[in-house]
Amino acid sequence: MLTTSTLDQLNELRPESRFDERRFRMNVILGTLESGFVENDWLGRALEIGDDVRLTVSLPDPRCVMTTLAQAELPKDTEILRTLARHNRIDVAGGLYPCAGVYATVAAPGTVRAGETAVLN
Repeated sequence: MLTTSTLDQLNELRPESRFDERRFRMNVILGTLESGFVENDWLGRALEIGDDVRLTVSLPDPRCVMTTLAQAELPKDTEILRTLARHNRIDVAGGLYPCAGVYATVAAPGTVRAGETAVLN
């Protein structure tokens, strides 16, 4: 999962780059109002999406060079990963990695539809 807060934060930190959601290949993008890397504080918490889906946030999502590659109209941009490394390095399994978003495990399956409300517990 990735939040719009994280994308907004990255775009503020380096406006010359395009921190487009497609660079991160996420299954779920959550629209959030807070500022900053908000999902960093979600580890171990539960997220309910719609009526059925329940996810448990398990760990930060370390990023690699794939985020910097050109795709469609997005140009190659090595500053994508460098910006994460400068501003959002997180300890994952004993090492510091540039992260954007989080991994989650499915506690209760279901269908997620665009625009559904998500509640963090």
